[in-house]
Amino acid sequence: MSAEILNGTRLAQRIRSQIRQKLKKLKFTPGLAVVQVGDDPASTLYIKHKQRDCEKVHFHSEVHRIPVDITQQALIDKVMALNIREDIHGILVQMPLPGTIDAQVVIDAIVPDKDVDGLTPFNLGNLFINRETITPCTPTGIIRLIELTREPIEGKHAVCVGRSHLVGKPVGVMLLNRNATVTYCHSRTKNLAEVTKEADILVAAVGKPEFITADMVKQGATVIDVGINSVAERLVGDVKFEEVKEIAGFITPVPGGVGPLTRAMLLENTLKLASR
Repeated sequence: MSAEILNGTRLAQRIRSQIRQKLKKLKFTPGLAVVQVGDDPASTLYIKHKQRDCEKVHFHSEVHRIPVDITQQALIDKVMALNIREDIHGILVQMPLPGTIDAQVVIDAIVPDKDVDGLTPFNLGNLFINRETITPCTPTGIIRLIELTREPIEGKHAVCVGRSHLVGKPVGVMLLNRNATVTYCHSRTKNLAEVTKEADILVAAVGKPEFITADMVKQGATVIDVGINSVAERLVGDVKFEEVKEIAGFITPVPGGVGPLTRAMLLENTLKLASR
């Protein structure tokens, strides 16, 4: 029996509808600023999706496109200028940044009250002490998708394949905060398939196309595919979807799974920051 598909597109639509209802109580318009360095096509497309989402919920949004040769200090100055604007409630620095720039130093320049992606040390620190206020968008979206299963997270064995500070580490902490037993796997993990096959909840965030195969998945597991990879003019995730869906109990598709939820959480965080 095939897995139940966790439809991120449909859930994101419901979240946007809830945001529109909450917005009616505000007497001002939430504002989101996105800073893009260079003109990476994938980033440009993703930002367009974010702007379109903002339009759907009647947020103000603006994109600050900056030449790829900008210095780190000049980029920090740009962020600092956005920090003091009263009409901007959330600031997002679009990744990736050029190799000449330390991304975390730039993120650190965002004031925590405008850190819409929850990646400043202040907000990550709150996450690690189980004080979830503004949490990273993709991990938060993953939790929402897992909640769609209506199965308890508490007591489950969750395995995160990938340990980036953007996804792997924070989603593991969020699962731990919900009383899951969490295992992190990475490029140095030995006997990876043996570990993943013990997972009740498997989060794949490695950036390798169709890396997770059916023989790595426990029967009935919830499989969350964070990857998005372009292969032979089609988009695939980090999970070999067609074969894994015959083993898993629940699975996210690519596209239409984690991606729409990441963007929905960006809107939700913007509204939270604007409402403070």
